[in-house]
Amino acid sequence: MTRAILEVRNLAKAFGAFQVLEDVAFQVQKGEIVGLLGPNGSGKSTLLNIISGFIAPDKGTVMLDGRDVTSVPTFRIVNEGLARTFQLPIMPQKMSVLEVAMAADTTMHGVLPTLFRGAGFCKAERDTRERAMQLLDELLLTRVMHLPASAISGGQKKLLGIVCALMARPRLLMLDEPTAGVHPNLRQDIVRALHRLNDQGMTLVIVEHDMHFIREACNRCIVLDQGHIVASCKPEELASNER
Repeated sequence: MTRAILEVRNLAKAFGAFQVLEDVAFQVQKGEIVGLLGPNGSGKSTLLNIISGFIAPDKGTVMLDGRDVTSVPTFRIVNEGLARTFQLPIMPQKMSVLEVAMAADTTMHGVLPTLFRGAGFCKAERDTRERAMQLLDELLLTRVMHLPASAISGGQKKLLGIVCALMARPRLLMLDEPTAGVHPNLRQDIVRALHRLNDQGMTLVIVEHDMHFIREACNRCIVLDQGHIVASCKPEELASNER
């Protein structure tokens, strides 16, 4: 049996007296595109924050490609191959779209390489620039790449957030409502871009409210309600699921 790229085991989380997640368990297999659905307050964002290392669970385990990453610092989880986007990305005031994308390349970080800019660093910087420009083109942001990142539209900021996550070269990409604020004409482009990534071997988990988008993008849904998983099925089977 193929090892799951993501396995969540019996996660629980409470904030004060409010139990947000209770005994949440599921797996995501390599190559899947999984939609994570549920009403507001169902625990989706908390689950995403636990998996990506932003908050610790009260109990339970998160396994990434067979390794326990529960409560591991976020940057280490990124280095292990998991990246995520956010619902409301906040962009720097004085950096261009291209500069923000380049800054997201984790291979470029470090004090010594920055201070001692040798031939190797310059080549890495050129490679980073080329990769950033390629991803900006794929996500339809080439025409705004020299604008301040803070000046582009909300939908374009969501697309830039996806570019930044991809700069980390993840094997598993988790997207938090990627179509929120995006012009309807761009949604099909996002679906096509996500399918291209999936064809290249990337696994995707998408938190989303738009069922039309989920039906087009995902091959499986996991549904949360009041902190519990109530369904795991194909998108087209969701309407007939009694729970």
